[in-house]
Amino acid sequence: MHEISIKAEKLFDFLGIPVTNALFLSTVVMLILVSFAFYSRRKNMLAPGRVQNFIEFLLEKLLNLMDSVLGSRETSERYLPLIATVFIFIVVSNWFGLLPVVGSIGVGEGEHFIPLFRSPAADLNFTLALATISVFGVNLLGALALGAKKHFSKFFTIKNPIFSFVGILEFISEFIKIISFSFRLFGNVFAGEVLLMIVGFLIPYFVPLPFLFLELFVGFIQAFIFSMLTLVFVAIAVKEEAH
Repeated sequence: MHEISIKAEKLFDFLGIPVTNALFLSTVVMLILVSFAFYSRRKNMLAPGRVQNFIEFLLEKLLNLMDSVLGSRETSERYLPLIATVFIFIVVSNWFGLLPVVGSIGVGEGEHFIPLFRSPAADLNFTLALATISVFGVNLLGALALGAKKHFSKFFTIKNPIFSFVGILEFISEFIKIISFSFRLFGNVFAGEVLLMIVGFLIPYFVPLPFLFLELFVGFIQAFIFSMLTLVFVAIAVKEEAH
């Protein structure tokens, strides 16, 4: 068993940018999803086949869930691209991180062995980037929906000392969201990766299978929680405050 590293291992440099095994796998996942999206768009038909029917069924379920939070189908369709993209990218990344090639194929030997692939969410840089995009995206959507002045007046106002203090706390909480988002996802995925690695090393073959199915479920739940929290924050950001 190779050394467990909390830091993603560097594979090579690309245009002066260090490429880690987590970044490499996340790029592979992104290319697969983009290719599938273009392929699905080309194959989109008025009389849908089984795959298109299944995708439309999942989208309808997601829209129904978003309706219960946002209150209208029109609003749900407007913010569907952000929520669906976040969920699909995280859940596919988590599941790709459970493939047999992850952690078993790499370069070097012994203590110098570096896995070619690593679960993207097991790298704190990945989760921090996603959390930053989510929080900044929420504020951008809030500014577009209400206007920049009205949206940011939630954080910065001089009308009332109490509101000013509360606004500053709300502004600080936006950065706390980034930390909580990123560490929640990173902690769960990294712990699962370590668990599978240790169990697979000590008791190989069929014993790790229950843990593998558990991690499939955990990967889905963590993606669902991340996207639903983003949805709730979007609903709060785009809603005008009552007087």
